[in-house]
Amino acid sequence: MTCAITDRPEPQTLETLSGKLPHIQQSPRVEGTLALIVRRPHVDAREVLPEGELNLLEGLAGDTWNTRGSSRTPDGSAHLDMQLNLMNVRVIEAIAGSMKRWPLAGDQLYVDLDLSQTNVPPGTRLSFGDAVIEITPQPHRGCDKFAARFGVDALKFVNSPDGRLMGLRGVNAKVIRPGRVRAGDTVTKMLF
Repeated sequence: MTCAITDRPEPQTLETLSGKLPHIQQSPRVEGTLALIVRRPHVDAREVLPEGELNLLEGLAGDTWNTRGSSRTPDGSAHLDMQLNLMNVRVIEAIAGSMKRWPLAGDQLYVDLDLSQTNVPPGTRLSFGDAVIEITPQPHRGCDKFAARFGVDALKFVNSPDGRLMGLRGVNAKVIRPGRVRAGDTVTKMLF
């Protein structure tokens, strides 16, 4: 399934989004679910996949992370600590509504798991399918594109100080152990 960037949901108000925080905060803390896998084959294109291959070179096979580059590296090359983007399904559902609109956020992995800084600080490893990924310290923030797709209030919601602590915009990660992942896989926080 592909998702067009022109699919624009009706923006939610900050008050409506704030009212959904109790449900978001009930996200599983140790064991959750991988609900959606989205590949970005080129700028502003999305492909929803039933399964995908996570690898060390591309992150999600067929995704353009490694060719897009980053303003956060000295030479503009792809930033390894931003190889994968994860977002909480309860947050994106509150913001975008229908699952068909979730890919507009631009993340590759949508999980029902608490992505707060206290639950998955940098260095936390998550296993699902055959793969293991590690949460990185690079912040994942909403941007102008996010505001254009979901509204200014959605951007304020995820980028607020509390929103950042709760990981409402999501987290960045990198592949530690390559492997296949499937929608519906259990996501497990690896305890040390």
